[in-house]
Amino acid sequence: MWKGRPITSFPDGPGVYLFKDISGRVIYVGKAKNLRKRVLSYFRPPSDLPDKTSLMMKRASGLDYLLTSTEKEAFILESNLIKKFMPRYNVILRDDKRYPCLRLDINEPYPHLGIVRRIRKDGALYFGPFSSASAVRSTLKFIERIFPIRKCKTRGLPKRTRPCLNYEMDRCLGPCTFDIPVSKYREVVQQVRLFLEGRNRELTEQLRKNMVEAGEHLDFERAARIRDQIRSIEKTVERQHVVSPRMEDEDIIGLAKKERMHQLIILFVRKGSLMGSRDYIVKNQPCDSAEVLEGFLKQYYRREAFIPKRILISEPVEDLLPITEWLSDLAGHKVVIHRPLRGEKLRLVEMAVSNAENLLNGRWESQKEDVVSIVRSALKLKMPPHYIEGLDISNLQGDEAVGSIVSFVDGLPHRSGYRNYRMNLVAGIDDYGMMAELVERRVSKGHLPDLFLVDGGKGHLAVVKNVLDRQENPDAPEVISIAKQDKNRQEKHDKIYVPGRKNPIRLRADHPVLLLMMRIRDEAHRRAITYHRKLRGKNLKRSELDLIPGIGVKRKKLLLTHFSDINAVAEATVEALVSVQGINRTLAESIFSFFQGKEV
Repeated sequence: MWKGRPITSFPDGPGVYLFKDISGRVIYVGKAKNLRKRVLSYFRPPSDLPDKTSLMMKRASGLDYLLTSTEKEAFILESNLIKKFMPRYNVILRDDKRYPCLRLDINEPYPHLGIVRRIRKDGALYFGPFSSASAVRSTLKFIERIFPIRKCKTRGLPKRTRPCLNYEMDRCLGPCTFDIPVSKYREVVQQVRLFLEGRNRELTEQLRKNMVEAGEHLDFERAARIRDQIRSIEKTVERQHVVSPRMEDEDIIGLAKKERMHQLIILFVRKGSLMGSRDYIVKNQPCDSAEVLEGFLKQYYRREAFIPKRILISEPVEDLLPITEWLSDLAGHKVVIHRPLRGEKLRLVEMAVSNAENLLNGRWESQKEDVVSIVRSALKLKMPPHYIEGLDISNLQGDEAVGSIVSFVDGLPHRSGYRNYRMNLVAGIDDYGMMAELVERRVSKGHLPDLFLVDGGKGHLAVVKNVLDRQENPDAPEVISIAKQDKNRQEKHDKIYVPGRKNPIRLRADHPVLLLMMRIRDEAHRRAITYHRKLRGKNLKRSELDLIPGIGVKRKKLLLTHFSDINAVAEATVEALVSVQGINRTLAESIFSFFQGKEV
């Protein structure tokens, strides 16, 4: 039965449309310059539709839309909704990691160079991104060895009575101990900046002048140190692969396709030198390469604060104008997305595509069957479980009971789908009741996964199955449970229970399905334990003093420091309380009166 707004009611303006399945779960989000015209294009004979669209329309049971003022607003809204709903038939970039960068806050008098993964608009300089944590650590280690910048990791400059070992090794000027002029330290900061910006010729020329000057003043020890600096920098420059003589910052994106697998690779070119790369795989998407590349641009750059001025792509993208405008707004400067057809730029794109093809060929041979298909086959599921949620309960003798849900998409963690719940409907020690409450509350939120994984045995499995059966939803998730091995029965491995089967499914210890289920179970358990400890920690920090008007964190600390514990405070006289700094007579009388009628 078709639900949602009738097609004839769709306007001719720009906006976003959402296809939904029979349960109301969003399965596809799209944008359009003309909503009515775009949506009507889906209602054609299946033979006239692309494979992916045809599959989606068989599952679609409803359609809705959101009208926007401009095409650019529609693009941004589409991107946000895809991130929120993770629709099955949209191209989803699974990797949510941020690349490491180096941060240098030039607003501080004595800045420190550190590694960060989140770039903020705070006036500091950020260099990167680096392709891996090892790459950024290697660069930082080199800089700290060559340039005498401070190594302490505090934001402000610590004060010490004696300098650290780095000062003794001539690797730090020691501003934490000695009165080092800011101008002298700034020279070092400027040298580090030149190195990280790739302006090595300018840097070596400056160092050579300093070396000559030191020699003229007969400071041969300093001249020798500068000479060693120059040699180290020149060796590093020799190893860099210069791909653009124009000294530009560019991202080069290449894409390769084999059946329903798409391999993307992005090359980072900074100041003309190739600094590293990152690769992404998109599986089980029967769509064209242009759609995959468009989805990558939308999702990758929304979380990257560093966006170069030029992005080279290997495939044409239909809606480049709103994407370019959006990236320019994010970056704070004009961004150009270009598909070159000749010359040096085309050579760089071809290099990226060649790398993507090599990666894809290797993966194609080694991964004949993806993890989702393996899970479905091993556990005899009805549908491929692309979206799995793990459930767990944590409590201490029934107190501060919590439930946690973790989300995995195509075998990888999807952290924006993680949820915590405080159990408030079940009293005492009742794991089954708490699990039922957790599932009921999760089901009420909608947008359910393909599979629930429960931490527990047959009892926990039956409880969750009963809750789902009561919903009478034909698209309700399947459910399984995983239990630890019973050492009393000499069981060697964890076991998996499925509905309708008396005995558990036993997989070998190194089976990929068992390892994945254990990982999801452990992640749910870790999150539940962490949340439970957090709540207990808050309770432990509470005190009866918090109930007295006028007593805040500072005065509570003063009282407990002076009297050693809460019992001594309760037994203190008004005069004793007044003797505490910050406690006046009125407040002392309030404290005294509060404890008069209480047993301590």
